[in-house]
Amino acid sequence: MSGPGAGFEYPPVEVSWLKRDVLLFANSIGCTSDELHFLYFSAFKNDKQEVIDFYAAQKAIKIPGVPEFDARRVVDGQRLVQFLKPLPTTSEGKKFEIRSKVLGVYDKGRPGTVVETQNDLVDAGTGEVYTRAIGSGFYVGQGNWGGPKGPATESFPPPKGKNPDVEFENQTTQQTPLLYRLNGDYNPLHIHPEPGKKMGFGGVIIHGLYSWNWAAHGLLQKLGGSDPANMKEFQARFASPVRPGDKLVASVWRTGEKKGEWEEIRFIVKIAGGKIVLSNGRALMKVVAEAKSKLPQVGDRLSYDGALCTVRYLGEIAGTSGSWLGVEWNDAARGKHDGSHKGVRYFTCRSRSATPASFIRPTRPADAPVSFIYALQYKYAAELAQTTAIQFSGKIAEEVGFEKTHSKQSQLSELRYAVLDGMRIATVYEEGDPSITDTCPKVVELDLSRNLFKKIGPVIAICAELPRLRELRLNGNRFQDILNDEDLNEANKSLQSVKELALEETLLSWEEIGHLAKRFESLSSLSASTNQLSSLPPIPLSPLTSTLTSLNLEFNDFTAITQLRSLAPLTALRHLHLKGNNISGIRSAGSDDPVPIFCTNLQYLDVSYNQISSWSFVDELPICFPGLASLRFAHNPIYDQPNPELSASSKNSTEEAYMFTVGRLANLKALNFGTISAADRQDAEMFYLAHIGKHLATVPETREAEVLQFHKRYAELCELYGPPAVNRTKEINPAFLEARLVSIQFMFHAEGRDVIQRTTKIPKSFDIYAVKGIAGKLFGIKPLSLRLIWETGEWDPVAGFDDEVEDSSGDEEELSTAEEENVTGQRDNLRQGEKAGKWVRREVELLDGPRQLGFCVDGSEAKIRVEMR
Repeated sequence: MSGPGAGFEYPPVEVSWLKRDVLLFANSIGCTSDELHFLYFSAFKNDKQEVIDFYAAQKAIKIPGVPEFDARRVVDGQRLVQFLKPLPTTSEGKKFEIRSKVLGVYDKGRPGTVVETQNDLVDAGTGEVYTRAIGSGFYVGQGNWGGPKGPATESFPPPKGKNPDVEFENQTTQQTPLLYRLNGDYNPLHIHPEPGKKMGFGGVIIHGLYSWNWAAHGLLQKLGGSDPANMKEFQARFASPVRPGDKLVASVWRTGEKKGEWEEIRFIVKIAGGKIVLSNGRALMKVVAEAKSKLPQVGDRLSYDGALCTVRYLGEIAGTSGSWLGVEWNDAARGKHDGSHKGVRYFTCRSRSATPASFIRPTRPADAPVSFIYALQYKYAAELAQTTAIQFSGKIAEEVGFEKTHSKQSQLSELRYAVLDGMRIATVYEEGDPSITDTCPKVVELDLSRNLFKKIGPVIAICAELPRLRELRLNGNRFQDILNDEDLNEANKSLQSVKELALEETLLSWEEIGHLAKRFESLSSLSASTNQLSSLPPIPLSPLTSTLTSLNLEFNDFTAITQLRSLAPLTALRHLHLKGNNISGIRSAGSDDPVPIFCTNLQYLDVSYNQISSWSFVDELPICFPGLASLRFAHNPIYDQPNPELSASSKNSTEEAYMFTVGRLANLKALNFGTISAADRQDAEMFYLAHIGKHLATVPETREAEVLQFHKRYAELCELYGPPAVNRTKEINPAFLEARLVSIQFMFHAEGRDVIQRTTKIPKSFDIYAVKGIAGKLFGIKPLSLRLIWETGEWDPVAGFDDEVEDSSGDEEELSTAEEENVTGQRDNLRQGEKAGKWVRREVELLDGPRQLGFCVDGSEAKIRVEMR
């Protein structure tokens, strides 16, 4: 010991305790009335039994060589207790003293000063030391006085990649500090809000030693058989204050490291869903109880006959007897309700399904969780060991094809693709497991989907031992508290080689997905489909902004492209998958938000199987996605019925939709996995232009602008192909005779003779027999020897435009530069020559029968070709 104040000894303080004091202390930290053996310093009282002025008592003795510190601004720092000799339940008949000395006073600068002390509980008559406590008090904001900084404290973090062996919790109340202060700690900080506000805590905080003693009691209860003789040392650092009403959660790990008969235990205490309260937790214990809770706890991941679930509730249900587990199933179809029973809500599910939950008895046997190594060996080694060799005439057959591959996979040291989906993995190792590095060092693709992980830590630990890992699938897991998981703080190095990550069906929020994905510094592909995402709030995305090239957000709940605005900073993004959402427009209904503009590198977009019902969506795609070259757009209402304004559904609707889409998007190179050739583009653009002409023909010339605002490329297409014919028919009063006549131009193709034309007007009510009679009379031919063919004047595409190929990620790749130039050249050459492509003139034969002419031809004029049978 050296430095100012070090070695200073306080005058001994006589202490005593009665059985009543022990009972009070035990009750204040959650012990039952028969646990009298839980006894720490807080139960000791000095010889003054009356209530004292806490601050005045603290000022009574000044440490020489250091400034006088303000006792009104002090909190506990860290405390270690060594149990050297069992304590009696009462001090009656003996004289006990606390002998204290200063070990060091350390100047921590602006934050404050640490005073480290040693306190021995001594039998004054014999000099025997019963317990020794080494602790520190932190004087808030009382530093910068020129003292020594002090030595670095030794750290005892929880084991990485290992789930806690024990967890227990405690709900504090407003009465917690009131009861605990009766043990003799009368600091006003724990009863009056003013000191806490001045120190930045916002009000009353609970005694640090309450959390400390509660954790010690829990360790003895869970691991030490409630016998204080099984604990030799206990220490923890006071990391954050606890407010009345906070729920404390302790997580405990057995390390397996022993000093003689004493095993080292690590632990932390957190506020549920919040900060760590006690860190650097360490104890030396004789473990005599099982390290696992007898009953499942809230948050546990369980498997029943292969069906995975998460425990959301443990307790009683009104109208029933005994305890129940409320579980949320991974497969919502297994459930019966949403966490409510007879109008009472017992828990809330993460799934938005109507029935993802069930109540089951805690005694129902669950499938046993396993380690990663066990699952790997079971899947790839045990199966092969159980098979028998196939023999033909006494000779063992050589394995080929799948069996040969299976045999190679069973050699774990050569394993490259490990699929451990649904194997009930909860931990990295079990006792006696070989290391991952020695077992399967060559794994490049790993599927850990649908397992029993509670935290991401075990996954990180597994990846840390697989240096060649490139693809990781974690679909269907239910990771908890991702945003506050300390294992992620130093995970980057363990995850740096992974380039593809799948987090499908995890029900993580976008913030949680981003917080996790950022730890993969080389990530190029991220799949987050089926996560109930309805918007993507802005979050920091670095380093993904420069590495992520493919993002899959299929089967979520987006309704508009503007909800994806926060993806605009992803400048390396090339492929965006939005299949199976509820997208109906660029903007949400009723919104006038500006459209988001994504980077020019984004060339592939999949919006198939959505609710898009307007071509205005397609018209705005080049604004949102200026680099768009490949689109999947099938299975949307507007694609299934592309022309709702002018016609009902037709059998050629997919061909029309294909051409409308290509015609509207000038730079598109592929649609629905099919490459758009120069001929395809020319045909589509001409068809689309003709469609605009028909649309214009339905409105007066004065309203043309209203129509053209829905066709952004009209002027451009007119420049390429010339304006379309717009045939506006004069409106005729239906009461006039003229409205009931069709002007027919007959063209007779006689063999060896020029075409003979005759024009006449025929009532619409005449049937085809009558029309043939008129034609026969005009050309002097027997009517029944004629064929009448109506030339509609329209062109039809040949089927095959929309033959969608298999959905394969390999089809997303863009055209190479050479291919693109070749297609462009073909397109330019075709436009200079005659029309080419998949087109035929539409003709309709007017078959014999009683059907009226008005139902067979459109409009008031028609061309009919007359041929001999």
